[in-house]
Amino acid sequence: MPHQAPQQASASQPETMAQLLADIRERHAEFTRLRHIPRDIVDRLKQQGVYRASTPVCFGGSGMAPADFLQLVERISQADGSAGWVASFGSAAIYLAALPRATQAILYADSPDLVFAAGVFPVQPATAAAGGWQVNGTWKFASGCKGADVLGVGIGAGAPGQPGAKVRTAVLPPAQVEIVDNWDVMGLSGTGSHDLKVHQQFVPEEWTFLRGGEPAIDEPLFRYPTLAYAAQVLGAVNLGIARAALDEIGQMAGGRVAITGAPRLADRSYVRIEVAKAEARLRSARHFLYETTGETWRAILAGDPVAPEQVAMLRLTAVEVARAGYEVVDSMFTLAGTTAIYTSHPLQRYLRDAAVVKQHAFLGEGVYDGAGAVALGVPPMPGFL
Repeated sequence: MPHQAPQQASASQPETMAQLLADIRERHAEFTRLRHIPRDIVDRLKQQGVYRASTPVCFGGSGMAPADFLQLVERISQADGSAGWVASFGSAAIYLAALPRATQAILYADSPDLVFAAGVFPVQPATAAAGGWQVNGTWKFASGCKGADVLGVGIGAGAPGQPGAKVRTAVLPPAQVEIVDNWDVMGLSGTGSHDLKVHQQFVPEEWTFLRGGEPAIDEPLFRYPTLAYAAQVLGAVNLGIARAALDEIGQMAGGRVAITGAPRLADRSYVRIEVAKAEARLRSARHFLYETTGETWRAILAGDPVAPEQVAMLRLTAVEVARAGYEVVDSMFTLAGTTAIYTSHPLQRYLRDAAVVKQHAFLGEGVYDGAGAVALGVPPMPGFL
């Protein structure tokens, strides 16, 4: 049965975020079937300010503080992990801030609500041409590409492929990019992280930028560490998924006695203990994220430079919330027993989605090594800071 669109809110009564999240929660099976978040949801996320959060204020952006955006991602992810993941790329304008200012003026001329999706790796060689680059190749993991207004691909810079080398990203209109519909994965199925293919397209130099490069816009958000923020918004997805898992166990706990005659979940001491431990684990990681983010943001607003130690802690927060979220979901799945093994049960979906989040390269074990190196006063891996 096709999805019935909700009744449109009147001009005097715009849709609330709560209404949108309720619809997202109901449509998770559709997202999985389609393997992407449909355009109507992306457009409604735009209306809620998700895709102007990191647009420069001078071009109509909201100037949303990092902690506020992270909470927004967390809230959407609680409704659906794939929707939260796609919404997290509302932060991607921090990359675009490295484009020339005149290019950004063109980019945001029609609206500050711009969806940018990119497939950066594997970095493809591009041929230098008069005034730009001749781009050709295939790239992976372009989350949200089917709902994007502009697309990016990684063509390298300096000595591409060397550790720590910044990647030059070419920005193209969707009409110049083929989306290879091949996103077939165990979790976060609705993110639509398909491959991108470009065949011999010329991209002017002014439509390329260095990923994590110096921004052309001097506003507080663009002084926040770019790659650390990109990792944090992804890690925050697992905070929302984990909260959904805890809520699910809470609803199950007072239910019927098990078919084996075992007592209700709420009446079992080991369940109560594990739920309390999970709550403490999740809240601790969450506090670490928001405390560190807030400290860095206040320093930026005060005009202070961001120290390497702060960047390392920001990177560490992203890994911690991703890992903590997954551990909480795994624990709740285990507590649910055989009930959760059915494909219709929310906990198996939460487990698969949370597992995929922590597999992201930004959230890997190497981050612990980099953060530990900074803490001990030795050089971290290239590209960590």
